[in-house]
Amino acid sequence: MKKPEIPVDERRRLETLYSLNILDTPPEERFDRLTRLAMHLFNVPVAQVSLIDETRQWFKSCLGIDTVEVPREITFCAHTILNEGPFVVEDASKDERFADNPIVLIKPKVRFYAGHPIEINGSKVGTLCIGDYVTRKFSKDEQLLLEDLAYMAQQELSAVHLATMDELTDLTNRRGFYVLANKALKFCAQNNIPVTLMYFDLNDFKSINDRHGHAEGDKTLVAFANYMKEALRDTDILARIGGDEFIALMTGIRDEDTEVILKRLQDTIKQHNQNAGDGYEILYSVGNLKFQPDMNQSIDGFLAEADSLMYEHKQEQDQ
Repeated sequence: MKKPEIPVDERRRLETLYSLNILDTPPEERFDRLTRLAMHLFNVPVAQVSLIDETRQWFKSCLGIDTVEVPREITFCAHTILNEGPFVVEDASKDERFADNPIVLIKPKVRFYAGHPIEINGSKVGTLCIGDYVTRKFSKDEQLLLEDLAYMAQQELSAVHLATMDELTDLTNRRGFYVLANKALKFCAQNNIPVTLMYFDLNDFKSINDRHGHAEGDKTLVAFANYMKEALRDTDILARIGGDEFIALMTGIRDEDTEVILKRLQDTIKQHNQNAGDGYEILYSVGNLKFQPDMNQSIDGFLAEADSLMYEHKQEQDQ
C-alpha cells in the first residue's frame, strides 16, 4: 500500500479547512442531495462528500457506507487532493497503490473509486467521490460529470467559507478567527509552545471616512490588510475582527522576530504614507502580547489583554 503524500500547502490547506468550522457537524440536506444525485447518475452503491484533516477523512455526507471517518493514510481521497482533476481507480485490487489496503482487502472491499478535489480559496480541502464493489470503466464524459458535481459541492462549502471570511480584506473574520485560534491555542498548550498576539487599531479612521468617503476608507482597510500579509509569516493567523481592528496570532515566534515583523510593517506603512498622495496617512496602534497558552483562559481574555496594551500605545502616541 502506498501512503498518500502530504500536499505542499498543507498548513494553509488545514487552516482553510478548520476555518470552515464544519468538521464533526450534523448531516445537511444540501450535501446529502449531491451524494444521492451522484449515486443515481453513476449507478454506484457509495457516494461521499469528504473532508481531509490532519489525521482522518471525515464525511460530511456518506451514503452506502455506515461510517463517519477513516484514517487519512488509508483513504483514496487523500490521494485525490494531490490531483488537479479526477482521480480514478478502475480496479483497486490490481493497483499497487491500493491492492493491500484494508479498505480493499477486508472491508468494505472497494474495487472501483473515482473522486474529484473540492477546492476552497486555492486549497483542496476534500473531495466528492463515488465507489463500487466491482470493477468498472469510467469514461471521459463521466469524469466531466463528476467534476460538475464536485463544483456544486465546492459552491456549498464556499457559502460556509464566506461566513468565516471578511469579504473586503480577504482576511479571516471574527468568527473564523475564533475557530482557528482555539485550535492553535489547544495545540500550543499541549506542546508548551509560546504564542504572541498582536492587536492593531487604525487611528483616526473615522476622519478618513468623514472627509474622503467610505470608498476611500475601504481602500485604507484593504491596504493595511495587504501590508499585514506582506510583513507577517504565512503561518500566522490574520483577521479583521471589527471595523478598523485587526489581529495577528503567531505561534512559536521569538521576541526578536516579532520586533523584526513590527519594524517591517512600520517601514512599509511609512513608505506608503510618503508615496500615496491620498491626502491622509495610515496610522495605527498595536498591542503586542506574548503568553504561554493556558487551557483555562479564553480567547476573549487574551484579546482583552492585547486590546488594553494597544490602547496604552494609542495614548502614548497622543501625548
